Amino acid sequence: MRLPKKVVRELAVEPGGAAGLHHRSTSHTRADWLSPTGRSTPRDLAEHDLESFKQDLASAQELLYASDRWALLLVFQALDAAGKDGTIKHVMSGVNPQGCQVFSFGRPSDAELRHDFLWRCATVLPERGRIGIFNRSYYEEVLVVRVHPELLAAQHLPDGAPAGPRLWNERYEDINAFERHLVRNGTRIVKFFLHVSEDEQRARFLARLDDPGKQWKFSPADLAERAHFAEYLQAYEDAITATSTPWAPWYVVPADHKPAMRALVGGIVVDAIDQLGLHLPAAGPDRAAELEAARRALGGASGAR
Repeated sequence: MRLPKKVVRELAVEPGGAAGLHHRSTSHTRADWLSPTGRSTPRDLAEHDLESFKQDLASAQELLYASDRWALLLVFQALDAAGKDGTIKHVMSGVNPQGCQVFSFGRPSDAELRHDFLWRCATVLPERGRIGIFNRSYYEEVLVVRVHPELLAAQHLPDGAPAGPRLWNERYEDINAFERHLVRNGTRIVKFFLHVSEDEQRARFLARLDDPGKQWKFSPADLAERAHFAEYLQAYEDAITATSTPWAPWYVVPADHKPAMRALVGGIVVDAIDQLGLHLPAAGPDRAAELEAARRALGGASGAR
C-alpha cells in the first residue's frame, strides 16, 4: 500500500513557498486517502492503513540496509503535546531495532554549548543503511531560542551575536547548507511538523492531569510555554518557509487526530524510501562463484550426514 501522491504533495511545503501554517488544517487533509476496508470509523481506517504502511516500511528498511548506499534521517518537530513520542513509537514499531536509532534533544549541556549549534546532532547522524530519528533537533535553535532569546547568552557567540532577523537568517542558511551536504553524501532527510491546534493541545494537557498514568508527562513548564503558542507558531512558520528545500523537504501533518497523523507519517516515510530507487545488490561474477562454492560445500556436508 502507498499513500496517494496527491496527499504527499498536499502535506509538503513547496520549496520557495510559504509554510502557510495558519491556513493548513490541524485535523484533516483535503485529499482522500483512507483505504476502503469495510471498517466503520475513520479511526479504524487510519489504524488499518498504519499497519499496512508499517509492513511496507519493514520491507523498505531491509532494502535500505541491503543496498548500503543511503541513510534516512527523520526529523520530528512540534509544539508540546502534538504527539511526537507516540508517533515515533507507533510508526517505527515494525522496523528492525538494529537498524534504527532515536535521539531526543532537550536543553543543551554545558559541553554542547561549547560547540556550534549543529554539533550535537551531527555526532549522532545515522550510518548508511540505517534510519535515524531526531525527536527535536538543531531546529530548536531557531524555535525555542527565538522565542527565548535570553538563551543565546549561554552560547558565547562572537561579538554577542544579538537575536534578530540577521541571526535567524544566518542559521537558516547554515541549516540548509548542512542538510544539502548530508544529502550529497548519502543521507536522505525528511522533516515533519506535527501541526496541533491550540484547543487540542489544551485538551491533551487536561487529559494528562486527569489520568494518573499520564500525570508524569505534565510539567509546569508546559503551561509557561503554552503562553507563547502564537510566538512558536510564527517561529515555525518562518523556519519551515526558509528551510523546506528540494533536498530536505518539510511535511506539515495534521495532528489533532492521532491515528490519522501516525498513518500519514508512515505513508510519507515509505514514499521517501521509494524515491531513492533502491535495489538489492546484484551478484557479480566473483560473488556468484563464492555463492556457488558455498552451495557445493553445504551440499557435500549434507550428503555426509
